[in-house]
Amino acid sequence: MTEGTPEHDTMRLRVDHDTLALRLPDGPETGEPGAAAGPPAGGGLRRSSLLMAAGTVVSRATGLIRQVLQAAALGTALLASTYNTANVVPMSIYTLLIGGALNSVLVPQLVRARAEQPDGGRAYEQRLVTLVLSVLAVGTLLAVWAAPGIVAVYTPDTPGNHAAFELTVVFARFLLPQIFFYGLYFILGQVLNARGKFGAMMWTPVLNNIVLIAMFGLYLGLLAGADRVEDITPGQIGLLGLATTGGIALQGLALIPFVRACGFRFRPRFDWRGSGLRKSVAAARWTLLFVLANLAAMTVVTHYANAADQELPTAGAGYTAYSYAQTIWNLPQSIVTVSLVTALLPRMSRAVTEHRLDDLRADLSRGLRVSGVVIVPAAFFFLVFGPQLAQLMFAHGAADAVSVRPAGQMLQAFGLGLIPFSAQYLLLRGFYAFEDTRTPFWMAVWIAGTNIALATACHLWLPARWAVTGMAAAYSLAYGLGLLLTARLLRRRLAGRLDGRRLCRTYGKLAAAAAAAGGLGLLVARACAGVAVPPGWTAALTLAAGGATMAAAFVLVAKALRIGELRSLPGLR
Repeated sequence: MTEGTPEHDTMRLRVDHDTLALRLPDGPETGEPGAAAGPPAGGGLRRSSLLMAAGTVVSRATGLIRQVLQAAALGTALLASTYNTANVVPMSIYTLLIGGALNSVLVPQLVRARAEQPDGGRAYEQRLVTLVLSVLAVGTLLAVWAAPGIVAVYTPDTPGNHAAFELTVVFARFLLPQIFFYGLYFILGQVLNARGKFGAMMWTPVLNNIVLIAMFGLYLGLLAGADRVEDITPGQIGLLGLATTGGIALQGLALIPFVRACGFRFRPRFDWRGSGLRKSVAAARWTLLFVLANLAAMTVVTHYANAADQELPTAGAGYTAYSYAQTIWNLPQSIVTVSLVTALLPRMSRAVTEHRLDDLRADLSRGLRVSGVVIVPAAFFFLVFGPQLAQLMFAHGAADAVSVRPAGQMLQAFGLGLIPFSAQYLLLRGFYAFEDTRTPFWMAVWIAGTNIALATACHLWLPARWAVTGMAAAYSLAYGLGLLLTARLLRRRLAGRLDGRRLCRTYGKLAAAAAAAGGLGLLVARACAGVAVPPGWTAALTLAAGGATMAAAFVLVAKALRIGELRSLPGLR
């Protein structure tokens, strides 16, 4: 989580990002009333998305290198899960404390303050930054003190698991200071976003990835890295813990020159009473509950996945495999949807403020259709080539082809769920543009409740080897049901119109093109599987041949089906 992540949306709790360069359609589109009104659109939005995409592609490229090295260093079994479980805790606590409010509520508030207050919202920004950093400083200290109790929520302390539990606690004490630096990164990023400056927040995660690449390279090359809980040394623990937190600290501190360059000067201000922050805090109340619902689901799944690791400590069928699969699955979301939403949210907030509902509806429709051009084929790609992709990325060093197989199957189980997950993420921003955080909370309760119920069924009724794979499929199903409910409620909010027919027509064509292309790609991959190649190269050959065939076939079929949004991809205008 992340991304998170992050993302770094509260659903994933991830901080790292990834990307493709997108070209948005210029100007108004036929049938979208009011598209030309209001602040600026096609060109400015396109430039913002391209800048974020460029940063995200470098960030994701370095992030993938880091993930490959991490799997080689720690494997995919119980040792890796102690580190990964401890590493997800800081983002979870940060999001619980204040992250959800930063990501969804405070951008509209900052935009409004800059537009309405005589000083351009500067005093409001200073008070807000002071409040955020104060809350996070106190929260970080308390979390480090309470580390054993926090870890116990994610992984049980049983006689058979005590060594792994204690190692997770030690890692957590090293990693929990990330809470403060996550907050610094996101609050400064939101100050930049409110000023229309999106690039720096997408580029600085590269610094974190560089630190982690160096750390895992050192772990592999110089310290004879352990791959079992019993074998890891204090020196190795210290390297992993200090460097991981140091990377996040560098990522946050690197934004300071950018906010200064755009005119923000931080001066601690504790005169919060009567400053307008009360409205932000009140709005954030529902966002906090939203975060709690998502954290509840994530915690339950993490607990169950760690239980699978304890039962099968060398199978690679538990939390680390789930985490790696979900990270890959999130790539297109970070590439497309997060970049679009980051650029669209201030614009949609202005449209609501100025009562331009047609413009808001047009932005949502355009965002869904443009993102779908990448999201839909990516979802089918994961469904078809999940095992080959996991083997190519993770079957190195401490992990082999057998131990990474569950991660590939989990990637397949996540697969098609990427479509509703991405669409629901974008539609929720329609509610946030109205400064409505109550409705997203109830959506989160519905999705989290469904996910918990299905994950519990998988934990109780499936063998440990397949339980977490079933949980990945449950996650996808929960978001499919959540999307239907979210779309229905947002349609009511937009006076009964959500451009539904056009969206269903576009997504139907995209799914048909992706399914046909995926089938052809699979046939080519199977044909290539019998080709004699050096050991270890079979996955690379089948993935390259099948993936290239699928991409080419998708473009051809999409053109034949006259999917106009295909022009948003580079080189296909």
